[in-house]
This record gives sequence, C-alpha cells and structure tokens, in this order.
Amino acid sequence: MSVKLTVIYDNPADPRAFEEHYRSTHVPLAGKVPGVRRAELAKVFPKEDGSPTPAYRVAELYFDEYGSAVAAIGTPEGKALLDDAQTLGRSGVKFLLCDIER
Repeated sequence: MSVKLTVIYDNPADPRAFEEHYRSTHVPLAGKVPGVRRAELAKVFPKEDGSPTPAYRVAELYFDEYGSAVAAIGTPEGKALLDDAQTLGRSGVKFLLCDIER
C-alpha cells in the first residue's frame, strides 16, 4: 500500500511573500523529511477569467506505507514541515493522508 500526504494551500493574501517563503524555507524543509519516496509540488492555474480558484498550491509527499508516513510526520523534521505549512498557509491549509488505490 502506498500513501501520500497531500497539502492544499488556499490563496495567500500576499502571493509574492508566499512564493518567497515557499521556495527558500518550506521546500528545503520538505526535503529533510525521512522516508519520502517522491514529492510533487504544483501551483494551481487561475480560472479562465483570471480569478483565483479555491486552492493556490498543492504538495504531495509519497511514502511506502501508512506506518512510515505517520513515523515521518512524527519526526522533528516532519513536525517542522507541518508547523511551517501552518505558518505559510495562514489563509488556509488542509492536510490529507491518503491511501493510494491505483
């Protein structure tokens, strides 16, 4: 069973400051979490009329199994990442730990 941690960031009040922090601080923290097999980082396109969608960015961290994902999140590196995600996602952030069925 593969597992992924999906993090969904709502639209920030200051996209430029969000991006600066995301690239300089948050992404390097994600790289330190043990047991991550793959990471996907994505920026959500705006609607066709240019208005924002309900989400701004999505990050997915993949693990071999549920136990390794939970263990990784519980490490100091995992806790630092989640704490920083909550700081970064002041406008709203959601965490989903998912069983990958296919």
